[in-house]
Amino acid sequence: MRDDADRAPTIRLPRVVLERGKTMPKFLIEVRHADDFEGCVKALDALRSLGSHLVSHADFGCEDGIHCGWLMVEVGDRSEAEQIVPPSLRADSRIIQLRRWAPEEITAMVRELRA
Repeated sequence: MRDDADRAPTIRLPRVVLERGKTMPKFLIEVRHADDFEGCVKALDALRSLGSHLVSHADFGCEDGIHCGWLMVEVGDRSEAEQIVPPSLRADSRIIQLRRWAPEEITAMVRELRA
């Protein structure tokens, strides 16, 4: 996996946010590949080799000159998300944990920030 120097540190969340109901973590998998036809075909083939469901649920930006594929998955943890990426593409991929913020969570964080 790529180690991004621009990655911000993890933030500490207020207690009210941490007590939110547990759900399966959601991850955005970003897979970069070479910016030519061969790179596109190899990336698509590598994903297909792991199962056609991966390719059918992935979105790619190749036709717009952004040679990446994106796939959203809900799995137990980051390690499971990393294992979805074909070995030949792991070095140039990123796994980003996603979440949605409820208005009351934002309000709680604003209160804590102002305290």
